[in-house]
Amino acid sequence: MNGTPETRRLVITCGVLFLAVCFCLSLVSIGYVMLNFRDPYFFSATQTPTITSPIDDPNSNNQRGTPSVVSTPTISTSDELPFEIAQQMDRIQEQVSEIRGLPLQDPVTRLLLTRQELRQRLIDDFNKDYSIEKANEDVIVLSAFGLLEQDFDLYNFFLELYTEQISGFYDTETKEMYVVMEDRFSGLHKLTYAHEFVHALQDQHFDIKDGLGYSEEACEEDSERCAAIKALLEGDASLMELHWFSVYASQQDLADIQEYFQNYESPIFDSSPAFIQADLLFPYMAGQAFVEHIFKSGGWEAVNQAYLDIPVSTEQILHPERYPNVKPLSVNLPDIIDLLGDGWRELSRGVLGEWYTRLILSHGHAPQARLDESMAESAAEGWGGDAYMVYHNELSNETAMVLMTVWENEREAFEFTDKFYKHTTARFGQPVINNSDIFAWETEATYTRFHIFADTTIWIFANDKGTTEAIWESLP
Repeated sequence: MNGTPETRRLVITCGVLFLAVCFCLSLVSIGYVMLNFRDPYFFSATQTPTITSPIDDPNSNNQRGTPSVVSTPTISTSDELPFEIAQQMDRIQEQVSEIRGLPLQDPVTRLLLTRQELRQRLIDDFNKDYSIEKANEDVIVLSAFGLLEQDFDLYNFFLELYTEQISGFYDTETKEMYVVMEDRFSGLHKLTYAHEFVHALQDQHFDIKDGLGYSEEACEEDSERCAAIKALLEGDASLMELHWFSVYASQQDLADIQEYFQNYESPIFDSSPAFIQADLLFPYMAGQAFVEHIFKSGGWEAVNQAYLDIPVSTEQILHPERYPNVKPLSVNLPDIIDLLGDGWRELSRGVLGEWYTRLILSHGHAPQARLDESMAESAAEGWGGDAYMVYHNELSNETAMVLMTVWENEREAFEFTDKFYKHTTARFGQPVINNSDIFAWETEATYTRFHIFADTTIWIFANDKGTTEAIWESLP
């Protein structure tokens, strides 16, 4: 890859097929609804709005009144979209718009696809937007942090994962809504549609690509910021779908979702690397908790205000009380490409963030090195800012990585150092250097060096001691 280096974490956090803002994971949506629907305190805790005249659902045995709803323009549909399904979609749109307080401003094309049709679309878009070469570069970067095995087939994994998990999405480029349906417009499809319709409202009112700066180009420059925006988008849609479900779902809808959940299988997701599983769930789970925190402070209007002052870090998502005042510290690293010599090129540079710092400690590819999640959470919580760079030499198949992290204070830096020591010793064995402020671990194929001074830590990884020490000497 020549030219401007891409922040490869974009692939995991924002999705390989960037045009689709939300590939609504069935496992996430259905699991969340089933979990929270069983909790009688959930909806009162999240202040579900009272709808005085809910719209009648044709599949419900309950008799409901005729509502007064937000004015919604007529929606253009494909010729194949059945009238009855289009009518049900219209009802959901009116319901979501009323609860969310955001009217639909422009028509949205809606399409129903079979899973096979959607799979082919995904394959076509996937091959256009992603390549085996890019996937291999991603593996190099992620393996440098200990998150993936060096020989992991990321390209085919993503292709299989997204075609297994997807149940619908809204496309910010074409402004089209896609819903997968095999037989009928069931409770699952209604729930998916309610979620995806929120994305259409977000796009029309806040302009996802240009207004929020959530584009492929912007995320290459700042993937940490994009991870936070994605969490806002998905957290908003996830909380909204639960509100919609609590008010409008019929007993048949609930039965549909219970049946689907009981029979649901996801072998690709279940067998995926630990950090990928956690990272795919992050914008839905952590994002919903973040949006719920804002919602409790001022309802949907407070959520709307968050789009005018967007979160800028995963730290703010993980700790909503720090939003919007606690901003990441700026950390700078010098370019070391000339130091490394011939054959080296930069694969990635950017900000790792609190979330990925936590994942490295608790969800790496080496099971024996995974810390307890609460321990990893505590170690990463004092994150203040960081910068990383990853370089690779194709001729020698060598990789070099450096990460500098500034912590909130010296105590937080020490706590991370203590946990990083446990993690890395479990991964590579006893250190060959074990001082109070310098540590090093050596294997036949790697050399890791770690420094702590005051509130700052530096982690350097390479394939040999000489490269690692040369990088250290180049740092200010």
